[in-house]
Amino acid sequence: MAGIYIHIPFCKTRCIYCDFYSTTRSELKPRYIRALCRELTERKEYLKGEAVETIYFGGGTPSQLSEEDFKEIFKTIEQVYGMKEAKEITLEANPDDLTEEYTGMLSTLPFNRISMGIQTFDDTTLQLLNRRHNAAQAIEAVGRCRRAGFRNISIDLIYGLPGETDERWKRDLQQAVSLEVEHISAYHLTYEEGTPIYSMLQSHRIREVDEESSVHFFSALIDALTAAGYKHYEISNFCKPGMYSRHNTSYWRGIPYLGCGPSAHSFNTLTREWNVASLEKYMRSIEEGHREFETEYRDIATRYNECIMTAIRTMWGVPMQYVEQTFGTELWQYCMDMASPYLKSGKLELKDDYLCLTREGIFTSDGIISDLMFVEE
Repeated sequence: MAGIYIHIPFCKTRCIYCDFYSTTRSELKPRYIRALCRELTERKEYLKGEAVETIYFGGGTPSQLSEEDFKEIFKTIEQVYGMKEAKEITLEANPDDLTEEYTGMLSTLPFNRISMGIQTFDDTTLQLLNRRHNAAQAIEAVGRCRRAGFRNISIDLIYGLPGETDERWKRDLQQAVSLEVEHISAYHLTYEEGTPIYSMLQSHRIREVDEESSVHFFSALIDALTAAGYKHYEISNFCKPGMYSRHNTSYWRGIPYLGCGPSAHSFNTLTREWNVASLEKYMRSIEEGHREFETEYRDIATRYNECIMTAIRTMWGVPMQYVEQTFGTELWQYCMDMASPYLKSGKLELKDDYLCLTREGIFTSDGIISDLMFVEE
């Protein structure tokens, strides 16, 4: 099985924290859709005939596309790859795009999962982040998706935002739980260099939350969502039973995927490659028949490190038998040796030969991952 990621780089406005590649030049959409479909067609052999199980439209803001745009993309995917095995087809969307008319239109297309970027239900903070919706619109958008027939809805939240308090985060969590969506992703705000919010931090217009508060927020997140029946299946992701994101899980479990569009990454188990992070350069290179991209050839140590870095974040953990078979006894032994102190301290555990973080270990996962990764001397 394999996945396809479609990058839609268009946004009405840029959020101040976002460092994903995007543009507000919506007049380029028709030309971009043509280039995207051409890339999908020309890269047919990348997945080596693997059936496509997941399709994910990310961005940018994919909900900026029209019905005709989606139909053209789906027509290409169906003709080139087939969609009979596609169990999960996700659209990332902004709440204010999800009108009754738009959700109704989406329900006539192959989409069966909506991932909505809400971030917070605090209107003042939404304005600071330059989000286009308010809390009421976000809540209404979930209802519209339900009425349109969607039974797999995910929402994104961000914590550690400027001015965040325990009380405000608790209100966000209570509101999220009350929506009864199938999936919730929650990420701590990171100040990425080059973003407007990073400049605000550097000029002391806002303050970063302290580490103790961050731990409180994360602990409250886990407690609130697990109490509400969500499974904590990845460090930043929670789902109702069986409703985990199949597409994102493929990233963490080393399943091949094809990424199309500017800045999109692809993975075929042995190499990674990524397209140029420029809409103009991307379209021109596709039109001229020489796609502009970079490739990384992964040696055994790199592949081992990626396995550790991704698998340890999930409830399934690192499959130690796979580690030994794929990377050799030496790296398996290295992993067990480095894990030993954490097994003794109760931050890691072995479950049926899978190395997993415990609840205590989740809070220091970055350090644990760093220690388990192999560094050549």
